[in-house]
Amino acid sequence: MDSKLTLGFHRTQIADDSICLQLDSSLRDLPAANSVSPVPLQLLEPLTGSPYSINQNGEKEDDDDDRDVEEFRILGHSLCLKRRRESDSSTSNKREASSSSNGVDVEERRRDLVKTWGNQPLCAADSEIFEIIEKEKERQFKGIELIASENFVCRAVMEALGSHLTNKYSEGMPGARYYGGNQYIDEIELLCCKRALEAFGLDSESWGVNVQPYSCTSANFAVYTGLLLPGDRIMGLDTPSGGNTSHGYYTPNGRKVSGASIFFETLPYKVNPQTGYIDFDKLEERALDFRPKILICGGSSYPREWGYARLRHIADKCGAVLMCDMAQISGLVAAKECLNPFDYCDIVTSTTHKSLRGPRGGIIFYRKGTKPRKRGIHLGQGDESDQYDFEEKINFAVFPSLQGGPHNNHIAALAIAFKQVTTPEYKAYMQQVKKNAQALAAALLRRKCRLVTGGTDNHLLLWDLRPLGLTGKAYEKVCELCHITVNKIAIFGDNGTITPGGVRIGTPAMTSRGCLESDFETIADFLLKAAHIVCMVLREHGNLQKAFTNGLQTKKEILELQKQVENFATQFAMPGFDM
Repeated sequence: MDSKLTLGFHRTQIADDSICLQLDSSLRDLPAANSVSPVPLQLLEPLTGSPYSINQNGEKEDDDDDRDVEEFRILGHSLCLKRRRESDSSTSNKREASSSSNGVDVEERRRDLVKTWGNQPLCAADSEIFEIIEKEKERQFKGIELIASENFVCRAVMEALGSHLTNKYSEGMPGARYYGGNQYIDEIELLCCKRALEAFGLDSESWGVNVQPYSCTSANFAVYTGLLLPGDRIMGLDTPSGGNTSHGYYTPNGRKVSGASIFFETLPYKVNPQTGYIDFDKLEERALDFRPKILICGGSSYPREWGYARLRHIADKCGAVLMCDMAQISGLVAAKECLNPFDYCDIVTSTTHKSLRGPRGGIIFYRKGTKPRKRGIHLGQGDESDQYDFEEKINFAVFPSLQGGPHNNHIAALAIAFKQVTTPEYKAYMQQVKKNAQALAAALLRRKCRLVTGGTDNHLLLWDLRPLGLTGKAYEKVCELCHITVNKIAIFGDNGTITPGGVRIGTPAMTSRGCLESDFETIADFLLKAAHIVCMVLREHGNLQKAFTNGLQTKKEILELQKQVENFATQFAMPGFDM
């Protein structure tokens, strides 16, 4: 039988297992009066005979509940179309109304609709995101991670980050929340604060802590907000000298890069371009002229110890609060593997990942209690009853001034990390981080590489690539193709110019995976091979963009080094890889 129907499929589940078919989209533009609504249909097996039977009276009878049946073909297969008649539809509606008259079935279906996606695993709920995450996990496992500010958290931290604490809203401080139901959240945050002080050996009578900042940049800006007025002066290490942009930075053309430079007046101090060390004499001279209200020490890319005693002396002479951003070295500080900023500073901020190996976030420590006498021109004024007033100002700046509800899952994960920080195993870990950094520095120096300051006192080193005729950007790109992750860094030039002429290399992440000094000798070889590949590519193509256009990714030398790196990296376990 011929059929004039043109069908477009629209998959919809119907209670009686029928299928909803819609007329061809070409009919959508028909006038409203002629519009055709979808009708429930059911597909049957191909007809083998007449769709009718003869009853006892010799009359034709529909074998299937008096429904219209029409044969048609789809992709060469003969099928039958069964259309429910209006009477049938009406009967069905009556049956449904009857079965749900007590509302039980309808309510159950409504509940099921709400719950269908609520308890699915990620692979089922969103396969696209799941696949991308799996690819990233593979990238981390197969590569060598040398970014100084990255690390691998432990399984317990990952479990806390993905816990039910994500569900709770907790604006305010423990005991003074804006929402109910926070008794256990308060317990977690108070325990985290207690462990934070213990991790750094601090007396709760002399130091307080806020664990709610979302990042160290947020923590730093909370300090500025709490202690300063717009336009007040701050002073920190220049970004090209190894400082952090959150300490206030202007580009050479005067563009204000961070909120610190937008809302406050900033003046940087710098390293000596010949030695790479901070020039404390010039720092003092500039500070006494500029008179900052906050003097900041600490940075993102400084491989040497900080002279906290000298900085304390300078801060006292110009009447400044001394603040340390120990984001990079907080793990070393906790393990007592470097000088302690808490002995000299008024405020100490940090990230909570990096060398500390906790979740991503920020933290603020501040002095409490009575100020010491003769602390400086301004700080020493008054009698012995003068009290530090940082606590209320900083807490208010974090919330409600700058943030909303804290990330409770982060705070719980941070409490776990701080518990681990106090163990002998963590101290041994940080000692190994330093040994590995020194082994890598020595290996590169033996290979005639130039390191800023000639080495390192902590977990990172700066490799100046300019003697090889390379930039940090080109080197970083080629390393990434070879599954080695480093980050380009500006090197303060001998003539005062700023060029991205180097890379920053850190050892915490690969130490977390179990690498020792001999392994970093191998890593040094990989780094040199990558440098030679960049030099060869630039000679052949002139620039990296042209090399990519000509298939740099498939170059023999790239693929060989990539394979060597993968074989090396996959020897070492990655925490939480099986999660």
